[in-house]
Amino acid sequence: MFSFLKGLFVGDAAAQGVLPEAPNEPSSRVDRTDMKLSIERAQLFKSLQHVQSVVERRNTIPILSNVKLVAGDAGLSLNATDLDLDITETVPAEVIEPGATTAPAHILFDIVRKLPDGAKVEISTGQTDGQLMLTSGRSRFSLSTLAVGEFPEMTGGALTHSFRVAAADLRGLIDRTRFAIAVEETRYYLNGIFLHQSASDGVPVLRAVATDGHRLARVELPLPDGAQGLPGVILPRKTVGELRKLIEDTQSDIAVSLSDSRVRFAFDDAVMTSKLIDGTFPDYERVIPTDNDKVLEVDRKAFAQAVDRVAAVSSEKSRAVKMQVLSGLVRLSASSPESGSAEEELEAAYEGSPLDIGFNARYLLDIMSQIEGDAARFGMLDAASPTVVRDVGDGAAVYVLMPMRV
Repeated sequence: MFSFLKGLFVGDAAAQGVLPEAPNEPSSRVDRTDMKLSIERAQLFKSLQHVQSVVERRNTIPILSNVKLVAGDAGLSLNATDLDLDITETVPAEVIEPGATTAPAHILFDIVRKLPDGAKVEISTGQTDGQLMLTSGRSRFSLSTLAVGEFPEMTGGALTHSFRVAAADLRGLIDRTRFAIAVEETRYYLNGIFLHQSASDGVPVLRAVATDGHRLARVELPLPDGAQGLPGVILPRKTVGELRKLIEDTQSDIAVSLSDSRVRFAFDDAVMTSKLIDGTFPDYERVIPTDNDKVLEVDRKAFAQAVDRVAAVSSEKSRAVKMQVLSGLVRLSASSPESGSAEEELEAAYEGSPLDIGFNARYLLDIMSQIEGDAARFGMLDAASPTVVRDVGDGAAVYVLMPMRV
């Protein structure tokens, strides 16, 4: 497959900034480790799900394998970090004795995950030196801890821009772009979503863009109040994934604060702070065609199902599917020496000259899965030029796909 972005990029050095401290930690911060509290298993499990996934499975710095637990007036605060990404979440708890400690994140999560629904969990320290005691029903666990003082305190400069965005809108920006994020060692600045202010038909918009050089996703929404003058920033892949999980169930607006090196998302009782990718995102507008005059419209669901069926016999490596576009129909086909061949025809709206063009089936299906309307529109020029794909009923999203030789 060709890359329409070959030779287009200029890289920068990796970011060296540090993170601001999460602002909603319970007010009763203490240095000693003695603490005692009681909490519902469901509350603790949900919060641990969010914070423990930040923790890397292998760490050369032992304290980064732990989650910090702080019991205070606001309940129980859980904090985890990998020094690039930091999540703090506060959950209701009956705090009998305020205090703080740290415990192995993945082990604690695994224990709580296996406790029965509806269980009550009691957590305490101070009874045994260097141990956290967890009790639930007839189950007893004793976990090694590390000193709270060893846990990194994230500090940093001011976040210069702030605005609020509806949770559903932010989920939409992420869902419709993240599939196109690259996994690159050299072009690391493609390993995220480019979030920036732009304009569409003269109207200011907040735009999210991702590309891996073979496909590109661009989605926008009206510019939120306060986002004027927003610097263009690149949200790292891991940050995008953890943020999406964190906001899955919330209906609250998300408060977004950022500078050119850090970003913070806050809502309800959760705060995520992350470094940004220090790099220059390519001029993506250069690779979005404006003169593709061959227009094909297909039923999105029927087309996706047909691509999926035909691709069953394609080579696992290339996943190539050929589209033969004719007046009133599109013929899909695939073949491989090992598996055989397949062909399927679909009704389509097309009046241009016949065209044979090939695509990676998985890339086609990724785009079809993000189109919510009934019909998808393909704008094509020839078999070697980028194709533009849109949702007929939604002009906020644009997808660009580079064809393959088939």
